[in-house]
Amino acid sequence: MEYCIDPVVFVAGQSGRDSRHVSNLLRLLDGGATIPFIARYRKEMTGSMDEVEVGAVKELYEQFKELERRKKTVLEAIAQQGALTPELRRQVEACRDGRALEDIYLPYKPKRQTRAMKAKAKGLEPLADWLTRQEAGDVEERAGRFLGDEVETVEAALQGARDIIAERVNENERARDMVRKVFERTARVVSKVAKGKEAEGEKYADYFDYGEALRRCPSHRMLAIRRGEREGFLRVALAVDDEEAVGKLRKYFVKVSCWAAAQVALAVEDGYKRLLFPSIESEFLQSAKEKADGEAIKVFAENLRQLLLAPPLGNKRVVGIDPGFRTGCKVVCLDETGNLLHNETIFPHPPQNERKQAGAKLVNLTRMYRADAIAIGNGTAGRETELFVQHLRFDRDVRVFVVSESGASVYSASKIAREEFPQYDVTVRGAVSIARRLMDPLAELVKIDPKSIGVGQYQHDVDQTRLKEALDRVVESCVNKVGVNVNTASKYLLTYVSGLGPTLAENMVEYIRENGPFRSRAELRKVKRMGEKAFEQCAGFLRIEGAENPLDNSSVHPESYAVVERMAADLGMPVGELIGNAAACDRVELARYVDDRVGLPTLQDILDELRKPGRDPRSPAKVFSFADNVHSIDDLAEGMILPGIVTNITAFGVFVDVGVKQDGLVHISELADRYVANPADVVSLHQHVTVKVLQVDKGRRRVSLSMKQA
Repeated sequence: MEYCIDPVVFVAGQSGRDSRHVSNLLRLLDGGATIPFIARYRKEMTGSMDEVEVGAVKELYEQFKELERRKKTVLEAIAQQGALTPELRRQVEACRDGRALEDIYLPYKPKRQTRAMKAKAKGLEPLADWLTRQEAGDVEERAGRFLGDEVETVEAALQGARDIIAERVNENERARDMVRKVFERTARVVSKVAKGKEAEGEKYADYFDYGEALRRCPSHRMLAIRRGEREGFLRVALAVDDEEAVGKLRKYFVKVSCWAAAQVALAVEDGYKRLLFPSIESEFLQSAKEKADGEAIKVFAENLRQLLLAPPLGNKRVVGIDPGFRTGCKVVCLDETGNLLHNETIFPHPPQNERKQAGAKLVNLTRMYRADAIAIGNGTAGRETELFVQHLRFDRDVRVFVVSESGASVYSASKIAREEFPQYDVTVRGAVSIARRLMDPLAELVKIDPKSIGVGQYQHDVDQTRLKEALDRVVESCVNKVGVNVNTASKYLLTYVSGLGPTLAENMVEYIRENGPFRSRAELRKVKRMGEKAFEQCAGFLRIEGAENPLDNSSVHPESYAVVERMAADLGMPVGELIGNAAACDRVELARYVDDRVGLPTLQDILDELRKPGRDPRSPAKVFSFADNVHSIDDLAEGMILPGIVTNITAFGVFVDVGVKQDGLVHISELADRYVANPADVVSLHQHVTVKVLQVDKGRRRVSLSMKQA
């Protein structure tokens, strides 16, 4: 009879979640439900798990499925060797841990010709068996029985037998666990400079002679060390208490005091140094790398979330400026929906210095296109352009914003940009991207590979598959959290809506092109390939402004419209009057509407939405200004107190732009007058902060800042 682990039992045990909720969640996932949909519209089934919790359970479920796939492969491989016994099958099927599974498989795993294999081929396995039993007797006399053409001396026979025993030590599950425990307690990561690489690898000088307890090595240091190793500048290894490890193995394998036992002791030491230590070292280094990857990915994902949910200006007319010196500043004018109305180039900076003409043009453009704001990229000539614009006199109230242009050049040269603006060059596309980022950061940034946005740490060193999965989840989460106006959204934004994807997003845009704007959520069903499952997943996250049913412009899911209609009827008013009517919503008795399908969590969400329909979770955009007297690193002096804006958050601190083209670092120890475990607990991306200049290294272009001393 097969012994199989139930996925619900496995996931519930690993996550500590109620098995009933886990069972419901796994069923939803298997049915194609997305994380945003489950977290928003299936709270009763999951015990109100949020997106992070649903995602964690999904990850455990994927681990379970991967473990089961691996078990199947292992069983097939052992069976092909004719070595699969009922007991071994039970052992494999009962495994709950990938590492334990690999330990079981190790003796059967195909490997290159080993010293033990060669010794077995020479017929020395019976000698190894006799030594392992550690019986009294003349070892040399016993070894002499195995001499022949291939084994010419007693020492050669004993060496072969010890090779066989050493391999058995390496493949023994208990032995591997004992050594792992020593590694867990005593392992230190050690790095040395590669011979002759001192000058070339100078940027890794901190790690030329470095050691630290592995369990305490933070992710950014581990990733830096491994990068230095990969680039050939460092040699990285683990150091452990070898005496303790070998002592434990001897105690386990050497049972008595005799000549045979002495041979076993030699084999144990050899097995540890030659086989076990390198194997466990590799395992721990890989595990440490995976842990560091996970922490770095978590930092990047949180930064990306904050960036995508950055305050939008909204549907305003915007002038976008991509600054430059020699080639001038590319200026674009956009309408409220982000459509390009006009573009031209001005030259307010050296070498042309056409400040008067450039100023007149910009003032005229803001008047002609009724601009509400100006968005200026923060790259080359950004600070100079900001100062130039701030000194102009406009005939209307025009707010000036500095916008991060990280990744704008990647977008402007991309296939997406060419599809949007085939008739314009990269400079126009870049300026449009800058302006649209101010209007709606989320809608614009989904067009750019998140790795190009510049808000991570060591993002090119981590597992790229894990990174992409994590960042895609963040983008999907943010898009669905905000909601999407289906009639104005780009296909790139629609792609991330729950249940859609590239094909349906393209089909929706095509439908609008052929039939005009959607007039109701029900009309979404007419889109090519829009099945009931896709409609269920996406409908609640799509907004239709001006729809006949006002609920179509809310986050209330169509499956709950009947509940809202009952609420409105019980209050004696049409649905339209209930929406946005806080006083009426306060009179709704939720308990009256609970049934087998809809519980209090969903009803509370519905009521919250009715109180403030279509509420954007993002705060409005605010103007930020740098210090007037600071333009370059030469203007900085120790002790200065300056306004700044957070541009990146890492595990070791945060980077702050103070307007000098070189972001300064606020080390984690300088963030607050208390211990800070995670910088994201103290600051958020694009937060306006006040900092004190601690140190300026003009040669290395490094600026050290403090928030707690500001």
